[in-house]
Amino acid sequence: MYNFQTYPFEKLNNLLDDIVPNNKYQPLTLTIGEPQFETPKFIQDSLKEATSLLNKYPKTAGEEYLKEAQIGFIYKRFRVSVTKEEIVPTFGTREVLFNFPQFYLHGKINPTMAYTNPFYQIYEGSAIASGAKVIHIDLSKSNNFKPLLTPQELKSVDLVIINFPNNPTSANLSLEEMKRWVGLAIEYDFVLINDECYSEIYTDTPPPSLLQASIEYGNSDFKNILVLNSISKRSSAPGLRSGFIAGDKSILKEYLKYRTYVGTAIPLPLQKAATYAWSDESHVQKARQQYKKNLELARVIL
Repeated sequence: MYNFQTYPFEKLNNLLDDIVPNNKYQPLTLTIGEPQFETPKFIQDSLKEATSLLNKYPKTAGEEYLKEAQIGFIYKRFRVSVTKEEIVPTFGTREVLFNFPQFYLHGKINPTMAYTNPFYQIYEGSAIASGAKVIHIDLSKSNNFKPLLTPQELKSVDLVIINFPNNPTSANLSLEEMKRWVGLAIEYDFVLINDECYSEIYTDTPPPSLLQASIEYGNSDFKNILVLNSISKRSSAPGLRSGFIAGDKSILKEYLKYRTYVGTAIPLPLQKAATYAWSDESHVQKARQQYKKNLELARVIL
């Protein structure tokens, strides 16, 4: 039987259960991760207009129009060209973070995965479900919130998940730092995933992608390299459940076969709406400006 842990905010709510808040004040929700802006109207409208597609089963591999939109996003944002064999549309990215380690680590003797700490709870859940030994990559003030593994840890690990731009520390990795991680994934032959779902929320300099670093390193076929991204934060549309995993096509080919059994095919109306969202940048720029203003206010108030 799996020993899954409850999510941190559920634990916090249990701790606060007997505390009566001061009714003079209206409570604030300080959870991190769910956008508080309204999903842009053009995305909502495109979803409504596609409801007639509910009479069709969606393909696990995703529709060509969605793949093309996501490939277009990667090129426009990071100037990286990926082929259709190097990307798989997904039902958000949480499901990938849970089931990919189970797919990849299955059959390995003493499987080991490492991930950044503090961590998204699903990283831990996937390790438990995979029966994997865990190495926590501690991010702290003493290491400037940058990931580091010892040579011994690098030799033992099969799968590494990093998360940059990082939640909750807000740390980021430069292109050179990411290139060093690509080199480690090649040298020690482990799969490296960067969870890039916060890549589109920034104030000045756009954060790089691990795909860019792989190209710069000379690893143009993305051997051992995978990235995840999602529309949730980018388009204030977490309920649309649209993400992708991109990179090493030899891994993705087998992973796609695995996904046909998992039941994570994306409903066609969601794919249609997501296609419009991935293809448009103007709504992302507007949201980014609002985030920038909010961060400036936070610096003053907090």
